[in-house]
Amino acid sequence: MSSPSVSRRQLSAQMRRKRLGAGLTIEKAAETLEWSMTKVSNIETGRSKKPAVTDIRLLLDVYGVDDDRERETILNLTRQSRQRGWWNRYDDVLTGAYTSLEAGATSLRSYEPLYIPGLLQTAEYATAVCQATLIRDPDDVQRTVEARMKRQEILIGEEPPELWAIIDEHALQLLRATPGLFSAQIQQLIEVAEAPNSVTVQVLPVSAGLHAGMGGPFAILDYGEPSEAIVFLESDTDGLYLDQPKEIERYRRIFDRLLAKALDPDDVPGYLRNLTA
Repeated sequence: MSSPSVSRRQLSAQMRRKRLGAGLTIEKAAETLEWSMTKVSNIETGRSKKPAVTDIRLLLDVYGVDDDRERETILNLTRQSRQRGWWNRYDDVLTGAYTSLEAGATSLRSYEPLYIPGLLQTAEYATAVCQATLIRDPDDVQRTVEARMKRQEILIGEEPPELWAIIDEHALQLLRATPGLFSAQIQQLIEVAEAPNSVTVQVLPVSAGLHAGMGGPFAILDYGEPSEAIVFLESDTDGLYLDQPKEIERYRRIFDRLLAKALDPDDVPGYLRNLTA
């Protein structure tokens, strides 16, 4: 599934690469087109939310990109970056760019210490989470849950991302303390874990002791190129987006450590069934 945010990031990387390949500074490129340096910089950093196809075409001329196929690929990225995704209809309840970035990922790796991951939640659980986290207005709750259910459609699309979710046992204990939600949500996890799909579920038991993920929840989003990866650190309102290689490598190591301490994926369905016994 394409995503405007992902296309914009890819476009930004391409345009910076082409400028450097042409041996030009941002100042020189701007001077050639009688633009401000900020305009060129915003295209390269993704701050231009809807870059104009005509502007990109002019920059490609300045950078000497004359291969028709290459030009058209970059111009198509520009067009894709200007599109509106389904999540724009929920911008009153969805904050930040995460949903758009998630929609375009080829691989998602997440660790959740307190919640069932959003892509695996039942509507009833999502509703209860909204209410527990002080979303009181019934319309806001309904729209938030609708958006969360819509997010889950990426897992049943033609090219679903690979999802590897590690759920801390604490999240299951909190769920168990709410009997009305417990059985249905556990059954949902069992079905997902056993289905022949692109999802892998692991549980990090309390018996694992101190571990590398104690800093909090995070998600690693991968795309076509390793350099395009993002780490998302969730907060109550949005979160922090990390894209520096050293930051991403650190979270990959954290995730690998969690994998080593978590239950084997093949053992998870049986473990979950035991919880309902």
